[in-house]
Amino acid sequence: MADTERLQWHRSAHCESNACVEVAQKKDEVVVRDGKDPNGPRLIFSARQWITFVAWLHQRVE
Repeated sequence: MADTERLQWHRSAHCESNACVEVAQKKDEVVVRDGKDPNGPRLIFSARQWITFVAWLHQRVE
């Protein structure tokens, strides 16, 4: 991912520090980073992978 590319990062409204996971949408992908290290490594998921992951999380919390 080019350093010049600007993404809109989002984190939980419950996050009161930089110690949170942040996510951004890039075309058909979801990019995840550590809020403590915004220039560090990033995980990139396809939209389908992200939707599957979030659905799995929702099943675990219900």
